[in-house]
Amino acid sequence: MKPTILMVPQLPARFVERLKEDYQVFGPLGTAGPGALPLGAAEVRALLTIGTLTTDAALIDALPSLELICCYGTGFEGVDRVHAASRGIAIANAGSANADAVAEYAIGLMLATTRQIASGDRFVRAGSWKGNSVERMPMRAGLSGRRVGIYGLGAIGTRIARLAAGFSVQIGYHNRSARTDVPYLYHDSLIGLAEWADILVVAARAGASNYHAVDARVLAALGSEGHLVNISRGIAVDQDAVADALERGVIGGAALDVFEREPEVPARLKALPNIVLTPHIAANATSAQEAQQTTMLANLAAFFGGKPLVSEVR
Repeated sequence: MKPTILMVPQLPARFVERLKEDYQVFGPLGTAGPGALPLGAAEVRALLTIGTLTTDAALIDALPSLELICCYGTGFEGVDRVHAASRGIAIANAGSANADAVAEYAIGLMLATTRQIASGDRFVRAGSWKGNSVERMPMRAGLSGRRVGIYGLGAIGTRIARLAAGFSVQIGYHNRSARTDVPYLYHDSLIGLAEWADILVVAARAGASNYHAVDARVLAALGSEGHLVNISRGIAVDQDAVADALERGVIGGAALDVFEREPEVPARLKALPNIVLTPHIAANATSAQEAQQTTMLANLAAFFGGKPLVSEVR
């Protein structure tokens, strides 16, 4: 018989059809809670989810045969890892499958906020462009020669650094510890990185340990000409502090692809002219989605084949 797996979110239709070739697939649930479980859930051995959804002790314990929690993307912050470990349940994610796509998007957001791409679009659509001698947008510094600070130099952060280097920028970073395999300037605190940087890119894996790490103090350190870019997770940034900073000119601009309570985006942020907002689509590239699906299939095949997971979360 095919192993039974449970899909919490609605995954792409073609991918679900591929899963059904090898597995009995239940779901989607609609809500990640034990009350939504279908008949037969007691046989579920693998749970497919995404990091932004809650996989807590109640859901885990409602699945007595559960052996694997497999996250479609790279995030796993919603999984109660301690409780899963107490049950002997393995956790896997997509590893670095979407790193190239997310890094590309981060560069796009850097350009969008620093070079006024989104506001320029609005300017034209509003009919405000009257010719260079009458109406023109304010001058802004380009990227060349500026300082890009990357908070989190993992798989995605490293790719952002490599791409940013093509714009002749200086690159610094803050990690839990310095890396010896990169030429970039290490800062031992996030505040220190923000003070040094003109553009602060949040690429750290977000969780309870760095909740609201980018707060009012960090934004003040970034300064009035500084720009914030977040392609990590919304919980890493204090959204109220960002709104305050943009309203008061504490920072020059921001570009956010992720938010704390998605799909909710605070009205204060929507009202601001100096911010770019996108709906968590940094990984929405065909190449990234195919790579994530390939990795999930490989993790499932390895697990049910008694082999080591391809990208286990430890």
